[in-house]
This record gives sequence, structure tokens and C-alpha cells, in this order.
Amino acid sequence: MNILIIGCGRVGSELAALFDRRGHDVSVVDRRSENFDRLPGDFGGFTTVGVPIDQDILRKAGIETCDAVCAVTTDDNLNIMAAQLAEEVFKVPRVFARISDVDKVDVFRGFGIHTVCPTRLTVDAACAAIEDVNEQATLNIDHNTVNFTTMDMPPEFVGKQPSEIELEPDEILFAIIRANGTFQLYNGQVITLGETDRLVFAKKA
Repeated sequence: MNILIIGCGRVGSELAALFDRRGHDVSVVDRRSENFDRLPGDFGGFTTVGVPIDQDILRKAGIETCDAVCAVTTDDNLNIMAAQLAEEVFKVPRVFARISDVDKVDVFRGFGIHTVCPTRLTVDAACAAIEDVNEQATLNIDHNTVNFTTMDMPPEFVGKQPSEIELEPDEILFAIIRANGTFQLYNGQVITLGETDRLVFAKKA
């Protein structure tokens, strides 16, 4: 697939690197050239500096041949404007926008654009994890059902890294609840698991 990523912050750079490793043709647009330093050294895609709601910049980045666009800057308004351009002007088949303001999510979703709200997702998952001890909670996220399961630390995991845990298909380790109650989202960082930790897994239903 030809995929255009709008925004090369933490989320955008991770998405670009992931899609690139999976063999997709990836192009990234950002207003600041220094943000491209977040991309790994072996990144094989293309980068374009410019305002991502400028149609000439989008064309330069290859939007006219894109199969998908992901607008994931930290600016909600910029994301939705770029997503609308991708869908309505350039007729991109798959358009995704990151919206952090929970008050805007339902409004923007009404435009027919796939959205995800990391704020709502984190809050809902934290509540599910804390209130449902060793049980499963189900959340609906943009028409997708995700099951969150919490569990006490199995003895065989103590002292290990999260990357050593064998996961089921379509399952990820979403977070770790530490003994002091800290809800720590897992993004691949190095963490030594302790016996008093609790694990939060997410799996698409």
C-alpha cells in the first residue's frame, strides 16, 4: 500500500517506521524538517517539509496515488482539515485522523472519517483495568470492539521484560499497573516486571 503519514511526532514517526518495516510505501509530511530525525536510520520512505493542508505539498508527498492517509499531528484542527482534503478532494480510500479533544470526536466522526481519541481510549482502558480485577472489559472504539483484560502477575513473568511475554494473535500488552497504582502505558520501553505489578492486555474482538 501507498501510505501518507501527516505529522512526524511520536505517533507519526512510530507509524511510519512500522509501515515501512511491513513493506508499505510510506511518505511523511511535517512542517518541521527536524522532526524527521525521529525516523529510524533505515527508514526507506520519503519525507516532505511543508504545511500539510497545502494541496501542492500534499501532491508533492504523493497523496494522489495514496491508498491511505493517517493525520496524526498534535493539532486536532489540522488533522481534521487534512483528513477532509484527503477524502473529499483527493478521494483517498482510507483516511484516519487522531483527535485528542473528546468533545470533538463525535462531531468529526460524523464527517465519515475514521477517528481515534487517545484521551478517551486511555481513560476508558484505565477505568476498565482498575475496576475489573482479573476480569475482562469490552470497549467500542470507532466501530471496533476491543477487549481489555487485567491479570495479576504470573510468577513465571517476574523479572522478565514485557517483550518476552508470548501473546495471542491480535493481542498486545497495553499497560502495566505498578504497585503504587501508576498506570503505565506500554510502548515497547524496557521495563522489568515485578511480582506486585498487574498486566493489562488489549485484543481486538
